[in-house]
Amino acid sequence: MLAVSVIVDKIDRRILLNLLHKLLDKTSPNLFKLLENHQALAKIAAIIPLLIISLLTPIALNNYLWLQELILVICNLAILVKVALFLAALLDVLLGIARMRGLNKKLPVKSIIQLIKVFLFIITTILLISTVLNKSPLYFLSGLGAMAAVLLLVFKDTILGFVAGVQLAANQMVGRGDWIEMPKYGADGEVLEVALTTVQVQNWDKTITMIPTYALISDSFKNWRGMEQSGGRRIKRSIHIDITSIRFLDHEMLDHLTKIECINNYLLDKQQQLDSDNKLIDGDLNNTANGRKLTNVGTFRAYLEFYLKNHPMVNQDMTLIVRQLAATENGLPIELYLFCTDQRWAAYESIQADLFDHIYAVLPEFKLRAFQSPTGHDFSQLTRN
Repeated sequence: MLAVSVIVDKIDRRILLNLLHKLLDKTSPNLFKLLENHQALAKIAAIIPLLIISLLTPIALNNYLWLQELILVICNLAILVKVALFLAALLDVLLGIARMRGLNKKLPVKSIIQLIKVFLFIITTILLISTVLNKSPLYFLSGLGAMAAVLLLVFKDTILGFVAGVQLAANQMVGRGDWIEMPKYGADGEVLEVALTTVQVQNWDKTITMIPTYALISDSFKNWRGMEQSGGRRIKRSIHIDITSIRFLDHEMLDHLTKIECINNYLLDKQQQLDSDNKLIDGDLNNTANGRKLTNVGTFRAYLEFYLKNHPMVNQDMTLIVRQLAATENGLPIELYLFCTDQRWAAYESIQADLFDHIYAVLPEFKLRAFQSPTGHDFSQLTRN
């Protein structure tokens, strides 16, 4: 009996499995790799010798009933375990196929697979116990109702995680590859996996944060997917102008600024409009308090708007605003609110830096100064004077 099972096992593994491996390797190499990685074929092959032993045992040990029963029980237990392991491996293969096809970005595939595995091993455990005690599985299943409270307590995280995973997928709240921020858990990075009980996030410093799946339902988090799909990444930064450098434009300054190509027409049109309005004023226009006049900070704000509207890396289909905020002890903030076309982090930072490099460098053209607190160099110059 043992000799037959050993021979069958050798034939099974060396001939049938090799033929099946070669066939799958040629027809479905990706499926073959998944089956090979999870040893699914090897696990199903191990069941065949056990089946042969269980079939031959009643014949070979007809006169030894106690030994016959013992071997049959052991074989049945081994078959149950091998079948459970094969089904678990098959579920892992299905998960791999779902990942290759990108289904795990839309559905909580891993959560579903893990939940099925939990039920699979619970059923396997019940069948193992019923086999050992020679009781019907229904005998043990009938007692599960009384243990419902205990089971709910034991599998609380599993149940909550599964429900949360379904909600996350149904509402498309988060998926694999999304960039999320969740300060409560120290998470700021890309979602690697949405599992049954945890969500794995790789932070930008390459550390890994594990978040309970149900926390994404009960707590708030920021998902940057909208930015990635919008075609632009926001730049929102202010430049602080020294208020003491703000003044009206005189004729010399006006002539100088009209040489700037992008605001030439703006200045001419604006000056004509102001001259027309000032004709209606009876007061002395030589007094700066009378009439309307252009200022260097207003012209600078208009220049920034024209400059950004003609910048190749600024998304012209999205919001673009240059606005003046309330003055503070740090000067007058001029805020730029725009979206750059390149969403990649390094490129985004480079574009933002280039924009503000230019803005700070062009300030003297408008006789404006950026505000900054006095430094050691400023104090040393003061003591020299």
